[in-house]
Amino acid sequence: MLKARYFKHTLKFKRPAGTSRGTLIEKDSWFVVVEDTENPGKRGIGECSPLKGLSFDDHPDYEKKLAEVCENLHETKPAHLKDWPSIRFGMEMALKDLSSGGQHILFPSPFTRGEKSMKINGLIWMGDKQFMRQQIDKKLEDGFDCLKMKIGAIDWPSELELLKNIRSQYSTETLELRVDANGAFSVKEAAEKLEELSKLKIHSIEQPIRQGQVKEMAAFCSNTPVPIALDEELIGIHNCEEKTQLIDEIRPQFIILKPSLVGGFESSEEWIDIAQRFDAGWWVTSALESNIGLNAIAQWTYTLGNNMPQGLGTGQLYTNNIPSPLEIASGQIWYRPQQNWEIDFLNA
Repeated sequence: MLKARYFKHTLKFKRPAGTSRGTLIEKDSWFVVVEDTENPGKRGIGECSPLKGLSFDDHPDYEKKLAEVCENLHETKPAHLKDWPSIRFGMEMALKDLSSGGQHILFPSPFTRGEKSMKINGLIWMGDKQFMRQQIDKKLEDGFDCLKMKIGAIDWPSELELLKNIRSQYSTETLELRVDANGAFSVKEAAEKLEELSKLKIHSIEQPIRQGQVKEMAAFCSNTPVPIALDEELIGIHNCEEKTQLIDEIRPQFIILKPSLVGGFESSEEWIDIAQRFDAGWWVTSALESNIGLNAIAQWTYTLGNNMPQGLGTGQLYTNNIPSPLEIASGQIWYRPQQNWEIDFLNA
């Protein structure tokens, strides 16, 4: 018989993280522990990690729903949690960990054996021009050859100048540049900004306009000088028919999968299958989870065989993250099996 419990963990950012939706100082996650009463000591752990103001399940009754799911674990099916994507993912993660032996190796592979790594992008958070320049220099020094810069918060001329400066020093063969607007641009201004970005050989832009403007986004994707990646646009789209309709109508160049926001591994793989039918590329990005969630996402991502740089470099953001075998070196994420997890709170 399985039983589940949960507890809250508030992650503290090492320094404020700026986005076009505001500045983050801390982030709440809930850890779910699922145990098999017939095999004492065997347990799986998952992370329920909604994002305030963005997740479909950012709801005042979130913890109440999580308690209900833990209490009625045997009766809860994935379909019951379609409106609670981060809880669905946390439970999927915990059950997968449990069924795999409870050692946090959910998807055994050369990655989990420490034999292979994955290339990741270096994330540049918003801030004043000097701070953003410092981040860029540090990422390049650390060996990243793909940078993703969040744009849309400081004044556009300063952001553009930063990008121009980077591109003047590094060719497209040396450095891939991605930008993420988080829906910050109006429909009216987006076209001009896309033209300016195209001159810098930008790889892609995530969500140039806010989600929900399907016709406008489709018009941009049909005639854009910079490949467009859908991110927030995927949130709240649950069934296969709705997913297919969205991708068919917009025809994006890329989609970005955040399992905590779209309902887990199974739902993400459904998005990938649909995207590939419409010749759209894709990559995976974490959604500010702790190392618990990041570990599961990274292991799963490796099995998908996508060689593009993934968005899995968020594990170093916090002062109180969970010590784990995950390590970032020279723009790659590794799993070091010789390093131990430190999950003492499981015994609480």
